[in-house]
Amino acid sequence: MVWRHGLMTACLAAGVTAGLGLAGPQAMAQEPDRIFDKSTVWRPLTPNDKLVVYGIDDPDVAGVACHYTLPEKGGIKGTLGLAEEVSDISLACRQVGPVQIKRKLTQGEVVFSERRSLIFKSMQIVRGCDAKRNTLVYMVYSDKVIEGSPKNSTSTVPLMPWGTEPPPKCGDFLKG
Repeated sequence: MVWRHGLMTACLAAGVTAGLGLAGPQAMAQEPDRIFDKSTVWRPLTPNDKLVVYGIDDPDVAGVACHYTLPEKGGIKGTLGLAEEVSDISLACRQVGPVQIKRKLTQGEVVFSERRSLIFKSMQIVRGCDAKRNTLVYMVYSDKVIEGSPKNSTSTVPLMPWGTEPPPKCGDFLKG
């Protein structure tokens, strides 16, 4: 999307997100890594519609990374950043190193957030802890200020030993 790359629109998106209270400061801290994309709809004179794969690291849990795939509209509206993106987003999160939980966590806390339309729609990745199974649970969904979307995807990361150190217990890091 154009506004992911433009300075003025990025400032607008950050201001709207902060003003509406849709994401905490940790959610805006990182820019996702674009891994690759595949065209889904060919357009002769404007950019194609695509499925794009991105990667992010959990800012509060070292050793956990998530990858998500989302559609991006091409065409004139997509190029100008005016197209409202659909809510079809997939998610996979994995342990990629020794897990180190950096601070107390809140159930359903926003890990990453991104605008999906000029003003009203955003995509959120949130995290929780299944203390009984010592597993981090990540969910991606999109929402609108007025009306949300039931489309979502969930991924789990069971906390496992990495090397000789035992894994942390995610339940020990939940805010009470």
